[in-house]
Amino acid sequence: MNATVSEFHYGMITPIAAYLMATLGAALGLRCTTRSLRNAGGERGIAWLTLGAVSIGCGIWTMHFIAMIGFSVQGALVGYDTSMTLLSLLVAIAVVAVGVFLVGFRGAGPLNLGVAGTFTGLGVAAMHYLGMAALQTGGTVHYDLTTVLLSVVIAVVAATAALWAAVSISAVWATLGASLVMGGAVSLMHYTGMSAVTVSLVSGNSAPSADTGQLSLLLIMLAGPMTVLLLAGVIVMFDPEVVLGQGDWNRKQARRSVRETAGV
Repeated sequence: MNATVSEFHYGMITPIAAYLMATLGAALGLRCTTRSLRNAGGERGIAWLTLGAVSIGCGIWTMHFIAMIGFSVQGALVGYDTSMTLLSLLVAIAVVAVGVFLVGFRGAGPLNLGVAGTFTGLGVAAMHYLGMAALQTGGTVHYDLTTVLLSVVIAVVAATAALWAAVSISAVWATLGASLVMGGAVSLMHYTGMSAVTVSLVSGNSAPSADTGQLSLLLIMLAGPMTVLLLAGVIVMFDPEVVLGQGDWNRKQARRSVRETAGV
């Protein structure tokens, strides 16, 4: 029999928290990528691109599993396979890194952007469904193929837009706006994918829908990527070129030079 599933076991707390994490990861990733363009091809440029990729990847992965805290199956315990869960994190970071490095080194030309966006979007979708493969319910998880394909299309479009923004937007407020949109796109992809899910349980199976031990394990796994995002945020905040943006930074430097020349 098909069990009743819900994405909102704890109300709107998990969707809102998940959206905020996706937005944070996108904002940090965009600012780091913008910063890398000032050191294009150099070691510092590579370091900023790497930090940007890790930030976006961790943001997407954290968004997914915070949202999954709110996932429940009536009559079943919900758990996660640790190895598969961690593999999905590595996939998220790796595919984002490929896309970020492609546009960081080769620019946002239509062909390159299309290739990078498609690869990254498919990778993000793979991360999502790997995370779902880690799901343990004691039953069988089924997917509606049409809805799954729609979620993949959303992932590709969101990834392409994110990569375009990463190399095309430098102003801080524009970056924040793009991050809000991208956080929404990633969340839309997640919940579209989750709407494809049905779970079949063995007739007569009656188990609680939540388990404190499994929830604690998931929170422990979330602690690592969230710490990475915190550290990335600290690095970004202490680099004025990242915070201000290239144009604003140049203007600030020019004004400082004028004052120094005038002896002020």
